[in-house]
Amino acid sequence: MKNSLMLGMWRYILHVPPFLLEKQRAKGKEKILANLAFMTPEHRKVHHYAVRQLPFSGEPLAAKAIAEALDIKPDRVKEILDDLEEHMTFLFRNNRGEVVWAYPVTVEKTPHSVTFDTGEQVYAA
Repeated sequence: MKNSLMLGMWRYILHVPPFLLEKQRAKGKEKILANLAFMTPEHRKVHHYAVRQLPFSGEPLAAKAIAEALDIKPDRVKEILDDLEEHMTFLFRNNRGEVVWAYPVTVEKTPHSVTFDTGEQVYAA
């Protein structure tokens, strides 16, 4: 039964045929790509910066600091942060507009803590 999918329904376990599994995988891939279509290289740059920086800073990241670090205009960074937050996939800001969560890390306390081999500690989102 290697590489097979079994589906439990009530008291029964059903084998899912491989062609149905592949069809669902293809649908899932299309959905993910469609959800990411809004992202420009600048969106990725801002998100990746937040993910890398949160563990080192250990505190929320201000849009102005992100703009300075990435040499992007502050208004553009705010637009990008708005887009990323609106899509509810990549980041969340506090009431001051600072990034506190950039998937998969957060500086807010959660039950999931992570310690990097370089010593930085952060919570997982």
